[in-house]
Formats: sequence, C-alpha cells, structure tokens
Amino acid sequence: MTTLVLGASGATGKHLVEELIKKRQKVKIIIRSLDSIPKTWKDNELVSIIQASILEISKKDLTEHLNNCDAIASCLGHNLNTKGLFGQPRKLVTQAVMNCCNAIKEDSSHQPIKFVLMNTAGNRNRDLKETISAAQKVIVGLIRALLPPHKDNEMAADYLRKDIGQDDPKIEWVVIRPDGLINENQVSEYEIYPSPIRSAIFNAGTTSRINVGNFMARLIVEDDLWKQWKGQMPVIYNNET
Repeated sequence: MTTLVLGASGATGKHLVEELIKKRQKVKIIIRSLDSIPKTWKDNELVSIIQASILEISKKDLTEHLNNCDAIASCLGHNLNTKGLFGQPRKLVTQAVMNCCNAIKEDSSHQPIKFVLMNTAGNRNRDLKETISAAQKVIVGLIRALLPPHKDNEMAADYLRKDIGQDDPKIEWVVIRPDGLINENQVSEYEIYPSPIRSAIFNAGTTSRINVGNFMARLIVEDDLWKQWKGQMPVIYNNET
C-alpha cells in the first residue's frame, strides 16, 4: 500500500509518516524544502520525496504522483504566525483537497482511494446536526470571520462531505477532528467518538499529535477500522483516565 502524505513536514505530519513507516507502508511526500524532514527519510526505501509546493503542481503531474497510491492523508495547516494566519494562500487546505480529488477523477484506472483529512473539533459535522451552545456559536462565528484558517478547515471538510459525498466511486474519506493538540513522544491510549463529547471552546480536551498520526495510519492500513468510520468525522481525544 502507498500513501501520499500532504503536510508531512508539519508537527503532526511527521508522526503520521513515522507511523506508516513502522507499519512498513510505502509513503510519498510532497514538501517544499528537504531541510524540513528527518535525514532518515531521505535514506529510507519506503519514502519517495517530491520536492514541490502542493498548490503549484499541475493536474497532470499530480495525477502521475497519485499513480499507484491507495490513500491520501492531509495534515496540512497554516503556520501560527501573522503570515500563516492572515496571508496567502488562505484556502491552502481546501484547495489542496480539491486538487487531489480532481486529479483522482482524471485517472480512469483508479480504484476507490482513501482520503484522510486532519481537521479540528471546533468544526461541526453538519450531517449529524451537532448542537453547540449559543455562546459557542458566537465565538466560532467570530473565529470564522477573523481567522481564515478556521474557515479553510470548514470548507475542506465540507468539500469532502458535500461535493464528494458518501457514494463517490473513486474517493472514500474520513475527516479526523482532534481537540487541543499537544506534543507527546509516545502513542498513548485514546478514544474515538462520532461527535464531540465536550465543548471545543469552553471545555476542550487534549489530543496528542502522535495519537492523531497513529489513528490516521491505522485508518489507512486497517480495513475494518476504515469501514467503521468511512464517510464520517470522528473526534479523537487522549484517554485521560
């Protein structure tokens, strides 16, 4: 199995790649700078490196890169600085998801490909009519208006949920929603729920980035787990008991 990983040089993406390598999976990564990845990846026969910007790759080239891929996993996100929060591209995640899906549809030979998108617990799954308090609605509305990355996350998930939908013959998807991301060195016990069990604004939980990477890798590799969550937006929390 081969997985194309977007955002592989990020804090969560690195964990995902390492988890896939541990499972002896082939990985293709698209990165802008070789300096942003571990040296061990450059010497690993399981890792293929494509040095480019995901939004600047032509549809033809992206289709070729996706050849023989069984899955796409996106850990793309905006840097937490002024340029990352307010600069271009404001629709980084959404456009990357759309570009990949369009490239898949161009290739008539593709069997259904798994698309795993890292998102946020602050984004509701409107297919389930998840309810939040009036106060949280106000705050999320302000975040959506003032911080472009949140709107980008919403739009990317909505593209898979609405435009790709549940019955696309070439693309199956899962959107993973972590809450309160933290750094840990080892995979720990975690819990998965169809919807948030706490307020992402007023009572946020915690999710370690390595646990997100582990869950994403398991979804890609474990068919039973994939069937359980396909077409859904599961929320992942660290087990705090």
